[in-house]
Amino acid sequence: MKKVFQILFAVVCFVSLVGCGRQSHHSLRVAIVKQLDHASIDEIASAIEQEIHTLDESVDVQVYSGQNDQSTLMQIGSQVVGNGVDVIIPIGTLAAQTMVVASEESQTALVYGAISDPKAAGLLEISRVTGTSDALNTAQMIEMMLVQNPQIKKVGLLYSTSETNSQKPIADAKHILDEKKIAYVEASANNSGEVVMAASSLIASGVDAVFTPTDNVIMSAELSIYEMLVNANIPHYAGADSFVRSGAFVTCGVNYTDLGKQTGKLAIDVAKNGFDGVEDMYVVDGGIITVNQEVADSLGVDPSIFSSFGNVVTVTTTGE
Repeated sequence: MKKVFQILFAVVCFVSLVGCGRQSHHSLRVAIVKQLDHASIDEIASAIEQEIHTLDESVDVQVYSGQNDQSTLMQIGSQVVGNGVDVIIPIGTLAAQTMVVASEESQTALVYGAISDPKAAGLLEISRVTGTSDALNTAQMIEMMLVQNPQIKKVGLLYSTSETNSQKPIADAKHILDEKKIAYVEASANNSGEVVMAASSLIASGVDAVFTPTDNVIMSAELSIYEMLVNANIPHYAGADSFVRSGAFVTCGVNYTDLGKQTGKLAIDVAKNGFDGVEDMYVVDGGIITVNQEVADSLGVDPSIFSSFGNVVTVTTTGE
């Protein structure tokens, strides 16, 4: 009996060891959590997934969308944590903040993507959190406006009050415009219908240009407002190239495919090597001026006027 017990014990130990070995070498599981579906976020998510599979094709990547609803995002967070993912990659400030809360007990690694102001979002100095920032050069956007129209008198500020991303660049824009003695009018919106109404109010107020930072709510409705602005001869300066492909005039923001690739690479590094030597955030450099050629033609503007600000790239309105 003793000998049988010893054999059984050895078998149990062997099975346990094999099981542990398999567990420690399981394929990585990653959850990409989009705050909502729109061109910018979709572009980033696609680039992240592609980069991850380029680096390691065995990684299991699942993509979720919270539809800009915090309770939906929280449900997604609970689900991915319950699934035992190795890394959560939230795209958008609300998604990132919600995933931090949802993964507090599990302490799951979190690598956010495209957060314009990680400090204001409360994402810094958390040992298991890092990510990429698409912080906007607001001062350059204002200078671009003045190059296109040196006689500019009034600027419309179009943004969502629910977007943490928008708070700092809007505050910066107000400060810069005050210094330059240029008037501004604010119009905020928190859903697509309100965006159309807000844009209409700016047109009625006689603004010479409209500025929007990397605001997810406005981006989701850009296709609904760009013709209104073009018909009113008002250029829309926006915070990302995806805005421009949806009808905005120009941006000096980052290329979101490049940002997605950097985010995916960072996520794989964290998943395999941990957080030693990893910074709280990585600001993705811009340097690319993206102009909508169709809008430029309608406004009678030569895109080359912006060449002193960076490499000028022209696109057409595709909504993608």
